[in-house]
Amino acid sequence: MSSSNTIIKLADVSFAYGHEAQNALDHVSLAIEKGEFVGVIGPSGAGKSTLAAVMSGAIPHHYTGKLFGATLVDGRDTCEITLTDISRVVGSVLQDIDAQMVAPIVEDEMLFGLENFGIPHDQIEERISQTLATVGISDLRHREIATLSGGQKQKVAIAAIIAMAPDVLVLDEPTAALDPASSTLVFDTLRQINREHGITVVVIEQKVALLSKYCSRVLVMADGKLAFDGEPHQVFAHANELRQMGVDSPRVARIANSLAEAGLLPSDQAPCLNVSEAHQLISSLLADATSKNAPADTPETSPHIPAVPRGTNQEPVVELSDVTFAYPHGGASVSNLNMCVYPGELVGVIGQNGAGKTTLTKLLNGLLHPASGTVRMAGMDTADVPTSAIAAKCATLFQDPDRQLCRDTVLDEVAFGLELHGVGADEARQRARVAAERFGLPLDESPFSLSRGQRQMVALASVVVLDPQVVLLDEPTSGLDYRECMTVMETVSEMAERGCAVIMVCHDMEVVSDFAQRLVVMADGRILERGDANQIFADDALMRAAYVEPPQVVALSKELARDVSPRFAGISQVSDLVDLVKEMLNHD
Repeated sequence: MSSSNTIIKLADVSFAYGHEAQNALDHVSLAIEKGEFVGVIGPSGAGKSTLAAVMSGAIPHHYTGKLFGATLVDGRDTCEITLTDISRVVGSVLQDIDAQMVAPIVEDEMLFGLENFGIPHDQIEERISQTLATVGISDLRHREIATLSGGQKQKVAIAAIIAMAPDVLVLDEPTAALDPASSTLVFDTLRQINREHGITVVVIEQKVALLSKYCSRVLVMADGKLAFDGEPHQVFAHANELRQMGVDSPRVARIANSLAEAGLLPSDQAPCLNVSEAHQLISSLLADATSKNAPADTPETSPHIPAVPRGTNQEPVVELSDVTFAYPHGGASVSNLNMCVYPGELVGVIGQNGAGKTTLTKLLNGLLHPASGTVRMAGMDTADVPTSAIAAKCATLFQDPDRQLCRDTVLDEVAFGLELHGVGADEARQRARVAAERFGLPLDESPFSLSRGQRQMVALASVVVLDPQVVLLDEPTSGLDYRECMTVMETVSEMAERGCAVIMVCHDMEVVSDFAQRLVVMADGRILERGDANQIFADDALMRAAYVEPPQVVALSKELARDVSPRFAGISQVSDLVDLVKEMLNHD
């Protein structure tokens, strides 16, 4: 059902790429109203990016395939108008930012769209300055795009589209490469242009807590169909169904849903979507119980986080001593880095975009050599041995899996690393087959024909099969759905349990909280602090300095410990918090 206020309408739209038999979109009907802020979630392969392509006119004007139904943009059928006409109404930010960039300098990237759209020259300077300031990247105006971090490129792409003042902005996972504070900044920016300029926003995103905070409406895609469509509280009330689809829910929503399932809340209780709502709910629930219960020891931590760090009584397998490095033409330089990682540890490296985290990983795997100081990997000084010797001990899973895929089939790809390290072809293929089948990968298909999530699994299988002493993960869960994310993290956790040292650069604080034993916090090329994950997250000043926002459960437990009972102090897992609430109510 549409009205004169409808800006985008899909009427029974189905689409299949090329000659594929299966529809990527399957009989989808929906209407987006002017001024809405709509979030789209769903597992990998659900049709989210295809939906964005339909809304932006890339389907039918760029992608070929079988299209049925009608898509209207501002009342006009996208099949009957040009892509340029559609682009004046709908601006889009793609999932692959590098494919969207056309200029070498940030300012030129901004100019390209404005000049092509015929914006008067006397307006261009003001538009560029205002937009760069709005997105918070005025200082990047004269930077070469090639020197920017992934997160900085994302902001440039968003700014370039916003500068052209479209009526609708469609974004495909705009914060996948961003740190928590930058992700919040992007959504603040989107909310600002939505409220102040009336721009309709449709954003595909895996970070459900962000969507629930900013969006007035959430669409859930599954198998090419529209599974749910409603206000965030309504949608996330279906937590179990969403989990079965491979979709996460905000952690505080899980808490409310778990308490309702235990009969401690009405079955129709709306889930909490933020820390404030969860705090109010639990405070009310425990109002009488807490006065009758004396403080007790904090419950044990999640089984994902060992009570005693593994391996710290051994020699470190990774050691950095006063390491300094600077790129010749600028970039995320690092200075005076000191850290040790022990066998069996899973260490999270966190901090803002441009803090030097990826540079740290390149120093560890020998792709970069320190200007001063020493990097020792598995007993080797990385400055004295070839990169191949380091690679035999230290495997890397890059943020973009396409940067480490090069063979024609999945089986060949997973076996390739073993063959490079001298394993015979037959043994390499046998070991590769076991590793690939563990992740349910199609052995004879090209890795590049698979989805983004599956390509990440191929890259992960190529790392796991090497059985390295150290594994480096650079944003291993970026762009993955909930199910894929859990597969990746459970796999690397098993590697740690077998004695592998895991160093993980990650912007998803929920994942870090669930799986990392220790954290290393970076900002401006330096290590600010290192220590136990719960202690690090509890340090508000440190979190602000690193532009990191603590996970929902950590923030909630801290507030509950302050306002309700000290028993909540240090809790970082949904199950632990729910169990404590149950225990306190049972004592009532």
